[in-house]
Amino acid sequence: MTPLWTVDTVAGALGTTFRGEGAPAFTGVSIDSRSVNPGDLFFALRGERLDGHAYVGAALEAGAAAVVVADPSCVPAGGACFVVDDTQAALEALARAARTRFGGKVVGLTGSVGKTSTKEMLRTAIEVGCQLRVHASDGNLNNHIGVPLSLARMPEDADVAVFEMGMNHAGEISALSRLVRPDVALVTTISPAHLAFFRDLDAIADAKAEIFDGLESGGTAVLGRDGRYYERLRERALKNDAWYIVSFGESPYANVRMMDYALGAGRVDVTVSAEGRPISYSMPVEGVQWVCNSMASLAVIRALNLSLEDAARGLASVSAPAGRGLRHCLALPSGEGTFQLVDESYNANPDSMDAAIATLSMLPVGPTGRRIAVLGDMLELGEQENALHERLARQVAERDIDLVFATGPLMARLFEALPERLRGQHTAAPELLMAPLVAALRDGDVVTLKGSHGSGVWKIAAALLETCEPRTATGAPAAPQS
Repeated sequence: MTPLWTVDTVAGALGTTFRGEGAPAFTGVSIDSRSVNPGDLFFALRGERLDGHAYVGAALEAGAAAVVVADPSCVPAGGACFVVDDTQAALEALARAARTRFGGKVVGLTGSVGKTSTKEMLRTAIEVGCQLRVHASDGNLNNHIGVPLSLARMPEDADVAVFEMGMNHAGEISALSRLVRPDVALVTTISPAHLAFFRDLDAIADAKAEIFDGLESGGTAVLGRDGRYYERLRERALKNDAWYIVSFGESPYANVRMMDYALGAGRVDVTVSAEGRPISYSMPVEGVQWVCNSMASLAVIRALNLSLEDAARGLASVSAPAGRGLRHCLALPSGEGTFQLVDESYNANPDSMDAAIATLSMLPVGPTGRRIAVLGDMLELGEQENALHERLARQVAERDIDLVFATGPLMARLFEALPERLRGQHTAAPELLMAPLVAALRDGDVVTLKGSHGSGVWKIAAALLETCEPRTATGAPAAPQS
């Protein structure tokens, strides 16, 4: 097995020397002693609450081949280490070394909605469809720690690398992009997320456009053609030496254009036009957001000069990450019948909430079933938070939704604005909503849960999954997971 890093390459990247015996090879990079694998290089990062130096001994006991520390006194006798002035800066230095030696193509992506799902979709389309080796950041490692960590873990011989970049404040994505130096930079969407930290949506668009600050000269920007910020983003990309702009959307001017889609039971069928060439594909997921994510992914595939047909076939293997649209067939607590749980509880902002409601309105229900929305607060919306929750009430009322349960102080605004026929129950805390929701369920219902992570609506999803037995689509008990 080819090592990820050697003692010499790490020492050279960090500008320090190795203290220890022998010359161990490093097969991974870790910052968490609880998840260290044998052969890892462990970085003892200092955070606001925890100091990784306190866990150096645990990391070595778990099999770390060496540790990177600013204080060598925490290293047990016989422990191998690299001593640096600043472990966060050292991690970034190793990340830069990884990017410098990498010979494949690098994709960077950001946006208000769909970052992680699109990243995973790209990984699947390229690996399964195009049969290339892909390195992608795990989970949502998209901040000032996660991005350099993901870079440091990048194998030198991968064909394509995909990195997600997130932010709460201006300037954050610029720094990440200069680390990643993408050949292709994608902005998925611009919507009112994190408005509490920005004066308006224009400022959010400008912050997302920082992804072009690190774009390699001659690189490609991938943009949604339908949004109001297309020209603004395009101009920023061109100022940063983008040679090509590839667009996606419903616009007739989009390079990857939506032609048709249909939601079915556990799947969505899509047809796009790639510069006049029709391409049809199916994905075993549900939701209009997956259609948008797939168009963005195919636009990136085009920017990479890979086969769109191969990638489209690979999309048949995509799966919804936890909390992002995964559907569960569950037995009613009474044991008489089943209901469908669509878990969208990972996070929410106005656009993703609207997409979840739109998807729910199109999902089939049983003969006596209803479409039920369980909604938690959308957070970090600043001065517009009340207005945006009230506007969502109008969007719900205009869709084919039968009942709404809500939790949190902001969702009280939505609940009060709903027509009486749609009101299930509102509670101050998510734990209080479980009992009335379960009591209201009946055979054939479809229940979508959606809210910001901080709203705690995910707790309702977790409780339902724990207390209700899984069933197959036919209602039979599901096979136990091994």
